[in-house]
Amino acid sequence: MKINSEDTTVYHLGECLFESTLRIPQFIDEGSQVIVDVEYDSFTSTLKNEGSAAAFENAGPRKKIYFDPDKTSAAIVTCGGLCPGLNNVIQSLVIQLYHEYGVKRILGVRYGYEGLNPEFGHPFVELNPAAVDGIDRVGGTILGTSRGVQDVTTMVDTLVKNNIQILFTVGGDGTLRGANAIFEEIKKRNLNISVVGVPKTIDNDISFIDRTFGFETAVAEATRVIYSAHAEAKSARNGIGLVRLMGRDSGFIAAYTALASNDVNFVLIPEIPFRLEGENGFLFHLHKRIESKGHAVVVVAEGAGQDLMGEAASETDASGNKKFGDIGIFLKNEIMKYFKEKKVHLNLKYIDPSYIIRSTPPSSDDAVSCIMLAQNAVHAAMCGRSNIVIGRWNSYYTFLPIPLAVRSRKKIDPAGYLWTIVKGATGQDSFV
Repeated sequence: MKINSEDTTVYHLGECLFESTLRIPQFIDEGSQVIVDVEYDSFTSTLKNEGSAAAFENAGPRKKIYFDPDKTSAAIVTCGGLCPGLNNVIQSLVIQLYHEYGVKRILGVRYGYEGLNPEFGHPFVELNPAAVDGIDRVGGTILGTSRGVQDVTTMVDTLVKNNIQILFTVGGDGTLRGANAIFEEIKKRNLNISVVGVPKTIDNDISFIDRTFGFETAVAEATRVIYSAHAEAKSARNGIGLVRLMGRDSGFIAAYTALASNDVNFVLIPEIPFRLEGENGFLFHLHKRIESKGHAVVVVAEGAGQDLMGEAASETDASGNKKFGDIGIFLKNEIMKYFKEKKVHLNLKYIDPSYIIRSTPPSSDDAVSCIMLAQNAVHAAMCGRSNIVIGRWNSYYTFLPIPLAVRSRKKIDPAGYLWTIVKGATGQDSFV
C-alpha cells in the first residue's frame, strides 16, 4: 500500500503544558519517528524523488503531557470476539494510569459499545489495581464484550455526561472504525477527549502492525491441536485429520500453525482460491496423498473456499461482516463423499478448536506484548494524541492513525515469501 506523510500524521488535541508524573531516566523526544519502508533501495529512491519518506510517530512517554492527571477520568471498552490477552490489556491500562500517572478515576465499560448507550442499562465498573488483580491469568474479558454499531452521538453524550477525557478501545477492525466515528463526533463538537485503540485481532490482519496480541497464543494452541489431529490420522487406516482454524479474510493463523507443527500436508486460506474437483483439484491431490502415505492432515481457515458453497451469503452479523458458510463442515462432507464414490475406506476426524483457542489466557510472549501495547496507549492518551491505535512496526512501537490502520486488511501475498515457505513445508500444490 502506497502511503505518504499525510497518512501517518497523528492528531493532537493541543499543546502539552503539564510536566509528566513519570520518574524515568529517558523520554521519547517530540518528533521522533520510525520509517515505514525500511528496505534500503526503496527508501533511498523515495527520499531522492520526493525529498522525504513516510514515517510513523514513535510511541512512548513524553516529558510534557496534555491532561492533568488529578482532573482526568479514563474509560476502557473491549469489543468484538474474545482473544487471548484482553484481561492483560485491561490490567496494564489500569496499573499504568493509576500508579504511574496518578489517574484515579478509571471506568470499565460493560459489554462493548453497548455500554456507552444508556438504553442497554449497563452500569460502568470502577477499576483500580485491586479490581484487576489476577485477571491476567484468566481468559476472556472481565468487562464483557459485544458486536455491533451504536449511535455515535449517544456514545459521545455518555462520555461527556460522565466527564470522561480518555477512551481506550480494545478491539479489531470494527472496533477501530467505531473509535474513528467517536473521534469524528468529538472533533465536530470541539471536545477535549482522547480516543486511543489497542489492536486486538487474533487473525493478525491489521495493516501496518507487525503482530497483534493474541496471535502468538492462537498459533501455539492451534499447533497442539495439529499434533492431536496428526496422531488421529496416523493411527487409523487412511486417516485424515481436518482442522478448521480462525481467519476470516487472512490466513496467518493457518499458515504459521502449519510451519510450527511441521505435520500439516494441506493448508487452505482465504487469499488463495482453490478448486475441489479435477486433476488439479484439492480432492485429487488428497487422494494421492492417502494412496502414497496412508494419512493426511488438512488445515482450513474459516474464510477459505467460500465461493465453493453456492451463492455468497447476503446476511451480515452485528459488526457488519458478511456471514460465512462453514467451510470446515462443507469440506468434511465433500471429502467423505469423494472417497465414498471412489470406494476408498476413509477415517476422518474433524476438529474445530476456535472457541477454545480464543478464550484461553495468553502465552508469556503475548502477555508481554499486551503490557507494551497498553502502556504505550496510556502514554499516547496522556500526551493528547487521539484517533490512533498503538502499533508495532519493525520492532518499534508507534502511533498509527486509525484511518490508515483500517484502510485495508493485511493479507498473505500469494506470490510472497511466506506462502512460498508454507508450500515448501507442506509440499502441496496450488489446486487452481
